[in-house]
Amino acid sequence: MKQAMYIAIGVIAASAIFLLVGFNKGEVVATVDGKAIEKDALYEQMVKTSGPEALDIMISNEIIRQEADKADIEITQEELDAELAEYEEAYGGAEGLAAAIEGSALTMEDLETEMETFLRIEKLIGPDVEITEEAIETYFTENKESLGQSATVEASHILTETKEKADEVAKKLADGSDFAELAAEYSLDTASAENGGELGSFGTGEMAAEFEEAAFAMNPDDISDPVETEFGFHIIKVTDKTEASEATLEDSKEQIKETLFEEALNAQYATWIAEKQASYTVENKLNAS
Repeated sequence: MKQAMYIAIGVIAASAIFLLVGFNKGEVVATVDGKAIEKDALYEQMVKTSGPEALDIMISNEIIRQEADKADIEITQEELDAELAEYEEAYGGAEGLAAAIEGSALTMEDLETEMETFLRIEKLIGPDVEITEEAIETYFTENKESLGQSATVEASHILTETKEKADEVAKKLADGSDFAELAAEYSLDTASAENGGELGSFGTGEMAAEFEEAAFAMNPDDISDPVETEFGFHIIKVTDKTEASEATLEDSKEQIKETLFEEALNAQYATWIAEKQASYTVENKLNAS
């Protein structure tokens, strides 16, 4: 995922205040004991609190667009699709990204606009960014531990309140009953029970200590005896494991290069946009008011 999202995405929600301009004055957005709060009052308040920052971003984005036009830079749908795929991967899929966008009061159209702006910046400034082998090696040396692959376990569980109920479930499993069906029937963890008890992958420090100790000691397809934690009694089924592995420079090089490129791009952007803005005639009437 892009290290800093996009240069402007942090305030995209704020820029939505300008969408209120087209509404009729006097239109009511809320009432308190019958006292109306009107849209024009809401707009004025939003302009006071977020307007200057949002407008600055819009001005910068217009400069970026005009600079890209001058340089005959075009952003293709294929490039946008590839960029979107990176975000979906970072958020665990299209549904995870959609949930994150919804929680930020954005839309997919907002995100696509920001992706297009970022790709323009990347094409305008990127050719001047140079990442040396020395910089890559230094980064690797300083971050080798975090670049390595931590051990993970993929598991499902059935959570019961008592040891007796856990023993009952364990006996059914021993007699050949389906784990997912028993999870749906017996597990108190309703969120995972709907998916057959699946918890997904997790590393150390993410689960209760007793649960984690048992899961990491198991092999794929193993089913545990009841394991007690503060939440109750768990029957754990391990479906996959990934052993920890040490990072190598060769395997990490592309990841490091992308990270350093994004850092350099963001560092150079502030200077670049300031220089470009100085060459444009910009009339900011919001600041003048």
